[in-house]
Amino acid sequence: MNYFIIAGEASGDLHGSRLVARLKELDRDAAIKAWGGDLMSTAGADILKHYRELAFMGFVEVIFNILTILKNFTLCKKQIDTFKPDAIVFIDYPGFNLRMVQWAKSKGYKTYYYISPQLWAWKENRVKHIKSSVDKLFTILPFENDFYKKHDVYPQYVGHPLLEIINDFKPNDEVHQQLKNKNVLALLPGSRKQEVSRMLPVFLRTAELFPEYTPVIAAAPSLHVDFYSDIIKKTNSKSSPLVIASQTYSILSKASLAWVSSGTATLETALFGVPQVVCYAGNKISYLIARRLVKVKYISLVNLILDKPLIKELIQDEFTNINLEKESKSLNSQYIKKEYQHLHDLLLPENTSYRVAHSIIESIKKS
Repeated sequence: MNYFIIAGEASGDLHGSRLVARLKELDRDAAIKAWGGDLMSTAGADILKHYRELAFMGFVEVIFNILTILKNFTLCKKQIDTFKPDAIVFIDYPGFNLRMVQWAKSKGYKTYYYISPQLWAWKENRVKHIKSSVDKLFTILPFENDFYKKHDVYPQYVGHPLLEIINDFKPNDEVHQQLKNKNVLALLPGSRKQEVSRMLPVFLRTAELFPEYTPVIAAAPSLHVDFYSDIIKKTNSKSSPLVIASQTYSILSKASLAWVSSGTATLETALFGVPQVVCYAGNKISYLIARRLVKVKYISLVNLILDKPLIKELIQDEFTNINLEKESKSLNSQYIKKEYQHLHDLLLPENTSYRVAHSIIESIKKS
């Protein structure tokens, strides 16, 4: 069968790669075209558009890039109609995918949404698009089904895909040797240029106050290492950080402390058992708009899932060198690690990608 997958970010590429592998395992005749990244390509998908061309973050950034975004809609529709897939799988990326799924349904395509959009956080009214346009919705957070059921949408909870990914993780020998006998402070400033440019200078200046640690920047695969080097030079940092690309998990597996930009990385850090401080600083106008619209108590997935402020969040004006130093030195690592185990248990069962692939294939066969 033919499958078209749309993933517009690094995390979507990661989860999409596992799904591609399972679809090919369960359907030997699977032909898969996708918008995604290098991981999905390695797994066997034909990548028609790389996510690095799609990552626009914040309201203001979207406005400035609106013509490019509109062209992407047109291109994606054309590619789908040319390929004529038996199923279209939408992975997260709601700003783009919630529009595409409406078009796809109107054209008669079978639609599946994996890693449901976080409509419980904002734009709750867009649930109507899920209800009218998605044939099957897969949720990965334990509280999401209750939210959707309030709107007469009945998803399939499949567990969180990070559990199987981290369980299968094997450390990179070269990285482990490089970090051997080092007390690692993992710096995870995000995967987009805008957020890295804002987050990393503060991380670097604060790291100077922690001489007992070796700061290690987990460079995103979508950004060139030179981009990080330029920021280090401009910051004139005395912390002498290491920059290691595309090896976030190997870095986290050796880390004692982490400073993390909000997003999936907060959950990844927790599942590796690393105490962390979560930080976010965005475009001021975008942030003010978001603050009026977003309805959640926390920005980190860890706190959202546990429904309590286990890890400190430094947002916008609170994200300063002074606050980051203070919160890092006051962490209760033993308590945090104990709560991380509870978090892990809430995210079960494992084998998420297999469950999703099997469900999609069986659904197509029945139809």
